[in-house]
Amino acid sequence: MDTTALDTVVIGAGAAGLHAARLLAARGVEFEIIDAHPRVGDTWRERYRSLRLFTPRRWAELPGVRLGIGFFDYPTGPGFADYLERCATAIGAPLRLATRVDRLSLEPDGRFRLQLSTGDEIVAAHVVVAAGAHHRPITPTFASELDPAIRQLHSLDYRGPEDLVPGPVLVVGAANSGTDIALESAASGHATTLAGRHPGQVPGRIDTPVGNLVSSIFIRRLRGLTLDTERGRRFAAEHRGHGVNLVRNHVADLAKAGVRQVGRVEGVDAEGRPVLEDGERLDAATVVWSTGSLPDLRWIDIPAAFGADGAVDHRRGMASQVAGLAFVGLPFQYSVASPTLMGMGRDAGYVVAQMFETAPRAAASVSMV
Repeated sequence: MDTTALDTVVIGAGAAGLHAARLLAARGVEFEIIDAHPRVGDTWRERYRSLRLFTPRRWAELPGVRLGIGFFDYPTGPGFADYLERCATAIGAPLRLATRVDRLSLEPDGRFRLQLSTGDEIVAAHVVVAAGAHHRPITPTFASELDPAIRQLHSLDYRGPEDLVPGPVLVVGAANSGTDIALESAASGHATTLAGRHPGQVPGRIDTPVGNLVSSIFIRRLRGLTLDTERGRRFAAEHRGHGVNLVRNHVADLAKAGVRQVGRVEGVDAEGRPVLEDGERLDAATVVWSTGSLPDLRWIDIPAAFGADGAVDHRRGMASQVAGLAFVGLPFQYSVASPTLMGMGRDAGYVVAQMFETAPRAAASVSMV
């Protein structure tokens, strides 16, 4: 077993982690990025194949590296994954890929110990957790009561229409991913029902130059809804657990495609069929739960990092009770945009500055034992 001592470790080689890495490299900080995937950007390659981002190029790019698409274009999931690989190369970030952090703990001297899936360990003075906000799928408790003959999957596991068995499809959750999947289901010939609260929609069509500019105005609004303002706190409280406004898809698109839109699914009847809030029973061969997801931070074995509710106890991403521990990409970390490409860069800038412009912690030198 090898133990490496470093100043800083970034956990996660997605956009949030690379934003932090770029800033650390600019400061000359000795750091390493650890990611469980074989390649940088693999979280985007694991999403459904038809995914196209709705973040305009100028908001999706990391400083200094162009996406290589038109000014008014939007990247695909795989295309953005390849872009993140180029960013990692440009940064020159030291990478340890295909390596999972199984346990993060605190040493008596205040440093952090990372136990890795390879059996090796790292001791570090600072840790930035940028492990992603979408790893633990949320499904209703009654999902287990559905008829076993109904194929169930979460939107995190959906790749394409081949995942849908012949027959009617019910997509639960009417935000951006849910509407994407419902439209694809209908286009592949399935009678498709979309259930859930309509989250509202961005006016205009973002895939036009004018719509692209309008979406930038919407993005600025989201970035301005911060948790140190009354308006931002109110927005966060009202929208926590709900998807953001529909950005690319519109209600008219769903109607045109033949997608039936209904209210919330409230439970399951005695025959294992989904039941709507108005009492209607639905027949479905496949149910896709597009009902949200959570970060998976159960590997962090530092009780002081969490509050009584189990959520990370932080102020703008800096752990409130654990010096040297920071997060980037948490839901509502500072603004509504925090877990998105539009907000990660600002949050990464804040936590790196807080780490290295306040009272310094003792830095560890690199050694191998």
